[in-house]
Amino acid sequence: MKILLAADVSIHKVIGGAERVLYEQAVRLKQMGHEVHVITRMDDEHADAHELIEGVEEWRYNVDQSNPVTYFNSSKKNCQALFEVLQKKISFDIVNFHQPFTALGILNSPSSAGMPCVYTCHSLAFEEYISRNPKSESTLGSIKYQINVLARKLIEKKGLNGSQRIIVLSDFTRDKLKKSHNIGAAKVEIIPGGGDLEKFTPAGRDEKALIRRSLGLPEDKTIFFTVRNLVARMGIDNLVTAFGESRDGLENAFLVIGGKGVLLEELQRLVEKYNIADRVLFTGFIAEEELPDYYRCSDIFVLPTKELEGFGLVTVEALASGLPVLGTPIGGTLEIIGKFDPRMLFADTSAFAIAEKLVEYYFLIEEGNFLEDKSAAARRFAETNYSWDRNAELTEKLFLSVI
Repeated sequence: MKILLAADVSIHKVIGGAERVLYEQAVRLKQMGHEVHVITRMDDEHADAHELIEGVEEWRYNVDQSNPVTYFNSSKKNCQALFEVLQKKISFDIVNFHQPFTALGILNSPSSAGMPCVYTCHSLAFEEYISRNPKSESTLGSIKYQINVLARKLIEKKGLNGSQRIIVLSDFTRDKLKKSHNIGAAKVEIIPGGGDLEKFTPAGRDEKALIRRSLGLPEDKTIFFTVRNLVARMGIDNLVTAFGESRDGLENAFLVIGGKGVLLEELQRLVEKYNIADRVLFTGFIAEEELPDYYRCSDIFVLPTKELEGFGLVTVEALASGLPVLGTPIGGTLEIIGKFDPRMLFADTSAFAIAEKLVEYYFLIEEGNFLEDKSAAARRFAETNYSWDRNAELTEKLFLSVI
């Protein structure tokens, strides 16, 4: 097949879940013998409008990000123009939309008429916008905000309606599609995300100590680890609060927080408030090549998400690394951890609920063989249920059925 993956993100650098899904699918479909191309917008990190990445050709169109209107108009116009050039040159067998703006540009083109289309919905675009952007207090600002939300919802709906099938990573997102866009279940295929089972692997006791030494982490502590964008919906403030409130019950515990974002200073103030600066480390952005070591040298992973956890790729990466996961009962986390061990789900998203489980599992780790047994179970669970190879195979099968 000649496959076009149409996205608003790039496989040039994997910095989040959307990029990870796009990258893994693109590269693995290429390895399976297909001709794979990606069309996306040009960002500051891109040096050229075209790049070959592990055999996948990524093509980029320019956007004017001066304001929402210029962004919308330039995205639609320039994406459409680039798609028409590529379609004339390559003649794609199928297009797989991953985000709404690039989907709009392609569907706006006469060249896409009758073309098999599939939409991979990671999360709802308008909900992501609401989550990331606080409402304005001014009347004019509030009007602009509502227009942005509505525009994203309508653009996304056009992409969904213009596709023969829709892929989601979880039951949670499938239910969201029904509620927000009235998309029937018959059109939706659940293909779970995965983890790189060769890259993310467990470490033995001695190797774990060596990794901690190389990263400058304490060798004699129980390490709780999380890696997230430091934004409100991720719930890192609740995790820090829980850790601070439970400091007496977590005497030999250490918290490692990976990632960057707008809440960093606020989180650092929380650490100071609870006087736990010697027990918490903010690593900043963790590079792809370093991330496996952070998983492997930790004792337990924590996912304190407040809302919109469409799947949670970090959950699978942690499990593949032999790392048990404590998580809030939100979205994909409820499905993954509920299936692995529902006792490891927090009662709710509150700091109090998080604190209860942190203390409970801290003592299980400190006092027994919990980690040895649970680590092996976590790895088996990831191998059985979540691999990118399986994801790519199911995606290929769906593409062929649509064609």
